[in-house]
Amino acid sequence: MSRLLLVDDEPNVVAALQRVMRRRLAGAVQVEAFDNPLAALARIQTMPFDVVLSDFRMPQMDGFTFLKLVREKWPHCVRMVLSASTEVEALMKAVNDVEVFRYLSKPWQEDELVTQIQLALAHSAASREERRLADDRRAQIGEMSPQALELKRLEEMEPGITQVNWGPNGEILMPPLDP
Repeated sequence: MSRLLLVDDEPNVVAALQRVMRRRLAGAVQVEAFDNPLAALARIQTMPFDVVLSDFRMPQMDGFTFLKLVREKWPHCVRMVLSASTEVEALMKAVNDVEVFRYLSKPWQEDELVTQIQLALAHSAASREERRLADDRRAQIGEMSPQALELKRLEEMEPGITQVNWGPNGEILMPPLDP
């Protein structure tokens, strides 16, 4: 199942976006939403998302900085901006610096929003399949071992699963539990 992350500093906007996604894309996508980009960044450190839709103007961090950090962690994640701003310079920065897939305006038209999210999800799936086929080909011609291919596949499904912290006596160290 595809994963979508919604980020906007206005809780009412987040709730409205969630309602639209739940009503129009139920069962097709797993949606997580945050009204704080810092909390969303913490979540994205532990879980990959296929598509991230972020507001442009937020008090804690602007949307482009947020999406740039998303791109550093998950370069294949499709990034989108939803904003009331119509600044041409901001749009150019989004496209050129952060490689934004779409720049959507507020207030949105529900059909257009859903269509663009569906296009982003389809783009993500096609890109993932293309990477998989390229890796399969690398394995076939001997540029990548079958073990490396499997490790890459597992890491994409569950980030960090292949990372093991060893203690000085050969024991496996577990990460600290959150209180």
